[in-house]
Amino acid sequence: MSPGSKISGLKLVAALAYLLACPALMLWVSGDWTWTQGWIFAAWFVAVFTVCMIWLYRKDPALLAERYRRPGSGGQSRTDRWIVHGLTVGFFLWLLIPPLDVKRFGWTASLPAWLQIVGGILLLGASFFLFRAFTDNTYLSPLVRIQTERGHRVVSTGVYGFVRHPMYLGATLMFAGGPLLLSSIWGVLVGLALVSLLLVRIPREEELLVRELDGYRDYREKVRFRLLPYVW
Repeated sequence: MSPGSKISGLKLVAALAYLLACPALMLWVSGDWTWTQGWIFAAWFVAVFTVCMIWLYRKDPALLAERYRRPGSGGQSRTDRWIVHGLTVGFFLWLLIPPLDVKRFGWTASLPAWLQIVGGILLLGASFFLFRAFTDNTYLSPLVRIQTERGHRVVSTGVYGFVRHPMYLGATLMFAGGPLLLSSIWGVLVGLALVSLLLVRIPREEELLVRELDGYRDYREKVRFRLLPYVW
């Protein structure tokens, strides 16, 4: 591990503060601090991403440092940089649209309780795939690039033996499950837009990996499905 591959404790504290600020902003925008579904989502959000961050800080600091890499660096293409910016903007819309929809303005009718329960189940699935993607793949960069300085190699074990992009599967479950739990149709639409960006990104990412990462072509033949088993 190189000397600059571990982030400082101050950066970790700042990141944890950010994780608390996101759901707090959502609850503030809702105008209702007693919003039950909002608090359930906030607890899920803080718990999952705090556990992931602390695990990385203790067990894989090099990957945590990679997650802090600035878009546009490390050989990332211009197209992928714009996709990352789109995902970032879309993520904040995904957080803010549901409280505006459900609590502040009431743009759409409340979803049935069973759909809200389905949303909660999807979030549980997202928890599993997001955490395991981090723990199984030390090269899980937020940027599409070949990490030659870290000895980048193909990872085919754990959840990477299930689908080729388990991180995106976890994100898909999250983008769908969060708005369903919060009972926001507009939030679901924003989530679908974010998933669409992932669907655009995946083939471009795989083109690079097949071209420049030894063994990825064979891995692609072994694990046939990119995102959803028996679908795609």
